[in-house]
This record gives sequence, structure tokens and C-alpha cells, in this order.
Amino acid sequence: MTTYNWEEALALCLGSIAQQRVLPVDVVVADDGSREETGALVRRLAREFPVPLHHVWQPDAGFRAARVRNLGTARCTGTYVIYVDGDMVLHPDFIADHVRLARAGTYLQGGRLNASPGETRRLLAGAAPRFSPLMPGKYKRRHAIHWPWLAARKLARERGIVMSCNMGIWRADLDRVNGFDEDFEGWGREDDDLAARLRHVGVERRQLKFAGLAVHLWHRTRWPDGVPPTEEIPNDRLLRRTLETRAVRCARGLDRHVALFSGVHDAQTSLSAAQTAA
Repeated sequence: MTTYNWEEALALCLGSIAQQRVLPVDVVVADDGSREETGALVRRLAREFPVPLHHVWQPDAGFRAARVRNLGTARCTGTYVIYVDGDMVLHPDFIADHVRLARAGTYLQGGRLNASPGETRRLLAGAAPRFSPLMPGKYKRRHAIHWPWLAARKLARERGIVMSCNMGIWRADLDRVNGFDEDFEGWGREDDDLAARLRHVGVERRQLKFAGLAVHLWHRTRWPDGVPPTEEIPNDRLLRRTLETRAVRCARGLDRHVALFSGVHDAQTSLSAAQTAA
């Protein structure tokens, strides 16, 4: 999960992960340059977290979500990576839904329920999330209905906005395209670029409906639901390059960080093998 200087929201997000009915292998907080309080929060919660909880950090040099997601991905040990943002509260079956609906050759794109300012204040005050079409906020109502039996029948191809705030991808497919392109700095389009390169290598996007529910806490942002297709931003030039050349692997991507954690992963693998033998 990505985060930047909002410890209260991050605590809610991590709390919702700790209460998942199906727990992840591990959780990595990918920190885009937050102050020390964020790291202290993660270290404190890690003492009693139900799975290994890690914190990776990069210096604050502006919005560098692509790079910090790669850094977090390199720290992960699982074969399937679920991306969320640190200002989201997840439904108790969020991870179970992703795992149940993951298919080879595809990746999952979910939605989010954008809570109103009042609903956000209520959640930050400690109230339980309301995964309901009646929850105050702006969102597509189907993103508030949890019908797992219908979700598998509604995995539509290549529709909707690409957002890494609710996305599940096989690690092997991320390695094939070298993860996010770190040339993307500043807000926007890094998700679209990853989606384009996955498409070029033959990995299909499936839209996750009626499952994988998550509430997004309100905060001021230029575009609440992603960059409008008609809006020109600096990163559009990079995205056009990917589309025109049908690029697959980016030059500055995930492989730049894998070696940082290779020793850690080897130690964890040895420990798991020893525990299994015992």
C-alpha cells in the first residue's frame, strides 16, 4: 500500500487488513517520503500484526508513486500482489475476493467507494465502515454491493478506469513488464502505462464488480477518480511513447530494487522450509 503523511488513515487501512477473513502472506507499506511518525506507526503495529508487516521508504522528492510501488513490490514475498492505497478501508472479504477470482493470464481491477467528508470524519473517529449503496459519498453503486456469486460472472474485459488503488496482479506478470515505469514522476498515468504494457504482453484486465469492496477516505485532490481522458498532463508524453512503440518492459522499473531484498527473501524461505520440516 502506498502512503504519504496521513497516519490516521493508514492505521485504519492496516486495521482493515488485520481483520481480513483471508490474510495475505505479508503486508508492505510503501512510503513516498513521509515524516518519521509513519514509520513509527508501522513499527508499533507490526509487533502484534497477524502477518509480517514491513515498511519501505524513499526520500520525499515529489510524487513518485511508480517508484515506491516498485520498491514495495520488491519487498513482497507472495506470488500475487494486491495494490491498495493507504487511505482506504477494506471489506473483510477484500483479499478473499481477489484470491478467489484471480486467473492466469489476467489481472483484476477493482473500484472504490469515495466517502463523503462527513463519512470520512465518522470513520476516522472510530466508527465501523458501511459497505452499502446508502453510504454518503460519490461512487458507482455496484462498488458497494458484495455479491461474490455474481462477481465471477461479471469479470468484464478492459473496461473502466485503471487505478492501482485496487488492483491484483501476478508477480510473474509484473516481472515480465518490469513493474511500474519510474520515468513517471508527478501525478498521473503511471497506472495506464502499466496496463498498456501488460496488454502488449498478452495479460488481460478484468473488471472486478460486486467483490473486492473498499472505502476511499475523502481528501482534497485534483481528480478524485483519476485523470480525465481529455486532460493533458506532462506524463501523457510518456504514455503515448508506450502506446506507439507497443513497449513491454520499461527501462527503469522493478528490477532496480529486487536485489535490495534478495537476502531477506532467502532467509524467509529457509525459515519456512525449516518450520515445515519440523
